[in-house]
Amino acid sequence: MARWRTKGLTTKLTPDEWATIARAAAGQPLSAWVRAALLEAAAAPRADQVLLAEVLALRTIVLHLHVAVHTGETLTTEQLQRLIERADADKIRKAQERLRSVTAGRMR
Repeated sequence: MARWRTKGLTTKLTPDEWATIARAAAGQPLSAWVRAALLEAAAAPRADQVLLAEVLALRTIVLHLHVAVHTGETLTTEQLQRLIERADADKIRKAQERLRSVTAGRMR
């Protein structure tokens, strides 16, 4: 069953901005291109989330390596790969949680 689009959104553009959008649309109807671009932008993680996620993943890896060095443990290539995969697995979720806690006025 088709879903009707019933909500509208408008904006004003300068002639240069209009030309930039028209070039980016590359022959597609502007409304279709703009709709797709807006939905993609809304679904993508924010830059601060991505940067914080990378820092948190790096922090996890460095702390694990520090503990291994401190205890005299030698990590294998496979162990390092699992550590990296584990750090990467939930980095965006952790970043979103931290950013939410800051915007809510509480720091964990």
